[in-house]
Amino acid sequence: MTAAETVVPDDEVIRVRGLTKRFGAKTVVRDVDLNVKRGEIVGFLGPNGSGKTTTIRMICGLLRADEGEGTALGHDIRNESALIKLKTGYMTQRFSFYEDLTIRENLDFVARLYDMKPRRKAVDETLERLGLTNRQNQLAGTLSGGWKQRLALAACVMHQPQLLLLDEPTAGVDPKARREFWDEIHALADEGLTVLVSTHYMDEAERCHRIVYIAYGTIVARGTVAEVVAESGLKTWLIHGDGSARLMAELRALPGVEQVAPFGTDIHVVGSDAAALEKGVSEVARERGLQAEPGETSLEDVFIRLMTDAQANEQ
Repeated sequence: MTAAETVVPDDEVIRVRGLTKRFGAKTVVRDVDLNVKRGEIVGFLGPNGSGKTTTIRMICGLLRADEGEGTALGHDIRNESALIKLKTGYMTQRFSFYEDLTIRENLDFVARLYDMKPRRKAVDETLERLGLTNRQNQLAGTLSGGWKQRLALAACVMHQPQLLLLDEPTAGVDPKARREFWDEIHALADEGLTVLVSTHYMDEAERCHRIVYIAYGTIVARGTVAEVVAESGLKTWLIHGDGSARLMAELRALPGVEQVAPFGTDIHVVGSDAAALEKGVSEVARERGLQAEPGETSLEDVFIRLMTDAQANEQ
């Protein structure tokens, strides 16, 4: 059965199986399966060079998969990429609009590309929705990172796409602008827009409904944040009052310890052998008159573990 013949549930916007992409002798994406439902925000995470961008481009038809099949918005990703592009907004890592045009002129150009009518109304409504009306006559090249990001998002959603692909959209943007950006993404998802976003920021991953972690072209974890953390099997202990390099070095040498990181004057100790971790940390803390207690394993702890394991497997 081909992808075009596959019965796709009405609420599934992305459904791909076995996606593989090679550049020369190097396989950059290997046998990727992915399902994304309508109105869902899925975070696509992984280190640089892990295959996130390549996978996104195969889904929206900018790259052709060497192997695998699937659908996006009910269209075959191999044979109907033009139809997918018309219904998709794609925000790239780099600002890709004309810096010598104003915000309005850039949006008007995009509206012409999509043959939107009435064009002026479409631009006005987009300016209003993204809070750009008061800056509409400002040159794009003079905007700060946060405002450039807002313009890029406006251009991606003004043709009212059903799928939004975001490739590390908040790199170099201040925390306030990032929060406002994510508030808008959740508002769009509430209206039925489906979002697949790649990011390096753990706080952004935690804003997603589900996350998918890819390393060396292979998906190694997926689920809600709580599910991914629980399935890692990692346990965490905190030592309060001494964040010295000497103490961290001693902790790293203990049985059961896999990660040690300073947080101010505290130390965050992580491992998968719960009994050995508790015994070692408690003894060290008691010898130094420090307080030790169980802590909460973070998503960052899990991703460091996944990255370390992936590197070992690749080597």
